Amino acid sequence: MVEVSPSPSRPSSGRWREAVPVALRWGLPVLWVLWAGLAWWVQPRESTEAQLDRDLATGQVVAFHRANGWDDGGAYWASQPRSRYAPHGGLLVWSVRNGQTWYAFGAPPASDPYVGEPDPSGAGLSWRDTQLAAISETTPADVTVYRIRNAAGLLAGMLTVLWLGRLIGGAPPLAGTRWFWFWIGLLPFGVGVLAWTYRELWRPPPVPVVDRGSGWRGVGWLILAGVGINLLVAVARIVMGTTVVPG
Repeated sequence: MVEVSPSPSRPSSGRWREAVPVALRWGLPVLWVLWAGLAWWVQPRESTEAQLDRDLATGQVVAFHRANGWDDGGAYWASQPRSRYAPHGGLLVWSVRNGQTWYAFGAPPASDPYVGEPDPSGAGLSWRDTQLAAISETTPADVTVYRIRNAAGLLAGMLTVLWLGRLIGGAPPLAGTRWFWFWIGLLPFGVGVLAWTYRELWRPPPVPVVDRGSGWRGVGWLILAGVGINLLVAVARIVMGTTVVPG
């Protein structure tokens, strides 16, 4: 009889190397979609003082403060804008129960009813100021907007760690150098991470491209594509309004 020896089992390390690209191929787009949805939901939207009064009357306002502008949080594509707290600022910023944040431009107050102890009788304060003074003192630390914002930050961090881990510690990229894809990955809204996922995991070239993109080419694309993306967003905001394209 002829004995047939069983085929040697594939090393676990080899199976792991094959499983990681498949997991990232699906995992990175899913993480991006989840992050984008949450980030879009909590992005500040412009409104009016009349809407603030309506939200107060229906008990929707869960957090309020005055500010004098916004900080973009740095160059990181997943950063959320933060309002610059200013008791006498002309920007009214409030959050409602569904987790959304709104802002409106209003006149700076003659006095500051939101710091210190408000007059229990409410003398000298309008109905709105009385309501806002109470809300600003009793804002819970776990309101929905903060939890959604933290979840979006966690998803963005996971997306970045997985992408960088694969880019730095994985096999050399085929369509560009590591430095090329590093700079591309800094494009706004995670577009660069999606581009890397598509070109290197979904549609990789069969062999390494001879003239692979260098780091300097990546910097050039970062500048040009970044300007183009921001222009598209600005035009979309004008056409569709800040409710659909907040910022």
